[in-house]
Formats: sequence, structure tokens, C-alpha cells
Amino acid sequence: MHRPALVRWSALATNLFPVWVLLAGALAMFRPQWFTWFSGPWIPVGLGIIMLGMGLTLRFDDFRGVLRMPWAVAVGFAGQYLIMPFLGWSLARLFQLETSLAVGLILVSCCPGGTASNVVTYLAGANVALSVVMTLCSTVAAVLMTPLLTAQLAGHYVPVDAWALFRSTLMVVLVPLLAGLTLHHTVPRLVHAVLPVAPLVSVIFITLICASIIGGSTAVLKQSALAVAGAVTLLHLGGFGLGYLLARLCRLSPNDARTVSIEVGMQNSGLGATLARQHFASMPAAALPCALSATAHSILGSLLAGYWRWRQPRSGRPAQPH
Repeated sequence: MHRPALVRWSALATNLFPVWVLLAGALAMFRPQWFTWFSGPWIPVGLGIIMLGMGLTLRFDDFRGVLRMPWAVAVGFAGQYLIMPFLGWSLARLFQLETSLAVGLILVSCCPGGTASNVVTYLAGANVALSVVMTLCSTVAAVLMTPLLTAQLAGHYVPVDAWALFRSTLMVVLVPLLAGLTLHHTVPRLVHAVLPVAPLVSVIFITLICASIIGGSTAVLKQSALAVAGAVTLLHLGGFGLGYLLARLCRLSPNDARTVSIEVGMQNSGLGATLARQHFASMPAAALPCALSATAHSILGSLLAGYWRWRQPRSGRPAQPH
């Protein structure tokens, strides 16, 4: 297949990410054995490959983007690590989730922005450059913020080893991210060759992670489907809505506010699922809210992007991704 055709087909398959996650999750409910083999060490390895793929798309110049738009980045960062953890903790109590599900919901709410937010931002016609920088900042900060916030908020339910969470987050997020960034600058020709399929590879792995968790938690899901699905959906709807409101209150343009909304509302659910499996192994259902989160934020984010693109934002033309 010629490279232009490969790029087109890979982009099409990547943009259908919500469809693959939804289909795989539905199949896992009825044929769990098709996906539960992807467990144990496969999950952190899969997340490491996803973060490596993100690192391959980054340039050192992206870090300087923080200096070019510090206020917008600060607003997005505040929304990510204030709004979402508060929503996760509040919804866990509101829905009176059992301990494992409450811990999982809080954990995913304390995770950084997801890489799919960059695609959704582009589809929405919003500020892709800002989205990339915000994802980068929240991901790097997750090494500290995710363990600290999880220990503080989920510690009400179970003891949380913040130091162990820190080490795991460092290994599955920062190390592969920096490895990808280094490869981008040391072997650019190789990176250029694999970049067309890198996003699709990430989609495959996150789909397998989510379907594996759903397949292994079918009993809990059938028992508490309404409560956990409702809490996860409201988590992301609240993130989108409050993220946009915060950005407008901080005097960001409508276009940048849409970017902040998407960035705040979409979590790195794969990281949540990986940490849940590694550190709350005695509560297998803790990973379930993370798996459902991947499906929920992808579908809701895609619908929101379609609506905003249909509205044709007046505040400028969409930035193009590099």
C-alpha cells in the first residue's frame, strides 16, 4: 500500500476510536474470553506503547509552547487537577458506589488528559496547538499529581500507597514519553516511517485494555451497571461543562475555551486502568470505571466536537496539528 493511502486508512481507523472501544466492550460482555487474555503484564506494556506513541509525535519546541500561552495552559491545568478529582470524589459519594468502584472512579478522575483529546480538538475546529501543550503538561505532572490526589481522595475508602503509585506512573508514563521524544530527534527518518500507524496502534492497545477489563468484570457490571455508568457519564459531562465555564470565566476566547473543555473532559483512562490493576489487585472491579471512562469520554467528546464544528466557531480558524 502506498504511503498516502496508508495515512488515509490509518487516520480513518483512528478517528473511529469510539466505535472500536464500544464494539469491543459490548463483545467482551458476551464473549469475555476473547479479550481477558490481555491482562497481567500486557496492560502496563500496552500503556507504555501508547505513551511511546505519544512521545514520538512530540518535539522539544512543544515544551516552549507553555511560554507562548501560559495563561491558557494554567487554566487547563487547574481544570484538569481541580475539577475532575472533585467530580470523581463527589459522584462516588452521590451514587454511593461500592468501595472498589468508588476507588476506580476517583483514580480515573485524578489522571491526566487523554491523547485522544488532541484528535477531538481538531475535529471540533478548536486550538490543537494548545491541546497538545495541555496534554503534555498534565501528562508530565501526572507523575506527582495522580498519586497525591488519589491517595488524598481515595484514602477515605482504602489505604493508598502514594509512593508505589508514583513509581508506577513514572515507569508507564514519563519513561516511554521521554523515550519517544528522544527517538523523534535522534532517528527522525524511522519516526517519520512509523508515525502514520502509531495512532492506530495506540487505539488497538487502549481498546484491548478496556475490553479486557470489561470482560473480567461482567458480573460487577451487570450488578451495578446503572450506578457506575451514570457516575462515569456525569464525570465527563461535568468535565466538559465546567472546563468550558472555567475557561470563559478566566477570559479565554470561545475557541480556547472549547479546547480547555475537551482537555478537561477527556482522561487518560488507560493509565487509570493500569494503575488500578497494579495497585488495587484485591479489588478487580476498581479498573471497571476506567474502562467505561474510555468509552464514555470518546463518544461524548466526539459528539461535542461534531456540535461545535457544526456551529462553526467565530473566534478564528482551527489550528492545524503537526
